[in-house]
Amino acid sequence: MTEKTLIPPSPTEDDYVREVASAEALPLLSDADPLALFNAWLAEALAKEPNDANAMSLATVDENGLPDVRMVLLKDADARGFVFYSNAESAKGRELAANPKAALLFHWKSLRRQVRVRGSVAPVSDAEADAYWATRARPAQLGAWASAQSRPLPDRLALEKKIAEFGLKFGLGKVPRPPHWSGFRVQPEIIEFWRDRPFRLHERLVFTRSSGEGAAEGWTTHRLFP
Repeated sequence: MTEKTLIPPSPTEDDYVREVASAEALPLLSDADPLALFNAWLAEALAKEPNDANAMSLATVDENGLPDVRMVLLKDADARGFVFYSNAESAKGRELAANPKAALLFHWKSLRRQVRVRGSVAPVSDAEADAYWATRARPAQLGAWASAQSRPLPDRLALEKKIAEFGLKFGLGKVPRPPHWSGFRVQPEIIEFWRDRPFRLHERLVFTRSSGEGAAEGWTTHRLFP
């Protein structure tokens, strides 16, 4: 008989008091800048998370409306949105081409915080993609050429042979960016900041981008019940 998976019990009152540090309330200003708050949280995560503080889950939907999610790495974030790079012919690339909307989730366990982002998706410019491509290690560049991402792979050797083939093809010269490899920018319409608080009375602060004819560019904010 299969043994039952061990699930941690709910925290006790003493656990909450001991594990969750007190902190000032999240800001709630009508003219607040969510990117500034995100950058502050990311900076703390970079200092405290042991691995990949810029990792985020990316949710899309397929042609049947079935949700799909995977981890990707944030490579840029500014007022225009949150950028990641990938093979445009991958499952995520095909799904975004058919339905250019997505959701992101950053979860920083060490800080007991998370940020959720929802919005439309647009490709980055060729100049942006080329600039980021140039920063990638050569083996990673060859891997991007060799991998038919999300397609069936006969065995590991097939991938290694492809990498070797492209290594010979490009020799000692620069490896150009593949035409099917680029970046995607999630343009946020809603950003929610969540922070763990004792007794599951968490803080949730939502920024919603102003929209509609004549609306000023900016964000409105409100809190949510936990």
